Amino acid sequence: MCVYNACFTHNITNHMRTLLTILFFVSRFVSIGQQKQVCISIDDLPVVNYGITDSAYQINVFNKILYSLKKNEVPAIGFVNEVKLFNDSNVIHYQVDLLKSWVSNGLELGNHSFSHKDYNNVPFHLYTNEIIKGETVTKKLLSDQNRQIKYFRHPYLHIGNTKVKADSLNDFLNKHNYVTAPVTIDNEDYVFASAYSRAKQKDDTTLMNKIGLEYIAYMGKKIKYYEKQSNHLFGRNISQILLIHASLLNSDYLNSLIALFKANNYVFVSMDNALKDPAYKTEITVFGNWGISWIERWALSTKRKEYINEDPVTPDYIRELGN
Repeated sequence: MCVYNACFTHNITNHMRTLLTILFFVSRFVSIGQQKQVCISIDDLPVVNYGITDSAYQINVFNKILYSLKKNEVPAIGFVNEVKLFNDSNVIHYQVDLLKSWVSNGLELGNHSFSHKDYNNVPFHLYTNEIIKGETVTKKLLSDQNRQIKYFRHPYLHIGNTKVKADSLNDFLNKHNYVTAPVTIDNEDYVFASAYSRAKQKDDTTLMNKIGLEYIAYMGKKIKYYEKQSNHLFGRNISQILLIHASLLNSDYLNSLIALFKANNYVFVSMDNALKDPAYKTEITVFGNWGISWIERWALSTKRKEYINEDPVTPDYIRELGN
């Protein structure tokens, strides 16, 4: 039998321990809930070469992208145009080897169609043939690692400019066990990349540095813009999906881009995990010729598009050089 004060003190201590345990787990939950998430997706693998066909150049661009992802432990997904794996009907083995290294490093591959045709401009049967043709090598590479191809990314982000076209394509994708890979942080990295490549061909390192710094500043504005859009639509920042391309620019600046997201309190997640966010179940009801972010599609569909005109713009000198 204990003395009252001793029992009381013992009970208080137990209650405090319980309370502290509860507060610990609550704080962990709140912290996790507030953590921002982004999936990095990279289109047009193996490499966007801007006319530079030298194999050493392309291998270097690809490997620098791969190295940055692995060094920073980013679970990225790359979308392949298999036309790049062939010269006429002959396999370009080093291009296939690049994709092998991507898969063997635990990264995911998706289908970006065989030759990047535009669904707005080609008939349904031709476009769907491009999807089937575009999975041949990728599917085998994944199968060799006991994995399966799962995601399809629409070239130009053109999902169908009418509901009938969009529904027809969605039915086809479902029947072939594909999941659409949406994009929320859309941007014009390809314009910066084209300008950067031109500066590289002129051996103008000063201009290259200027474009690279401008690119990172632009992407910082894009992050804030789509966070604002997300908060406007959903009252929170959803799990974002970034689209960039496998270019020389991103091979040189991917580390900086990853650091930018970290500075904005993001962690990097797979496509599977990003799509667990219920925002991605939002229905798209408005269709057109545009290739835009899913956040902007949802804004148009819900008639809540007040922020669309605040989208950061690519500087004129970069657009002129890139075009």
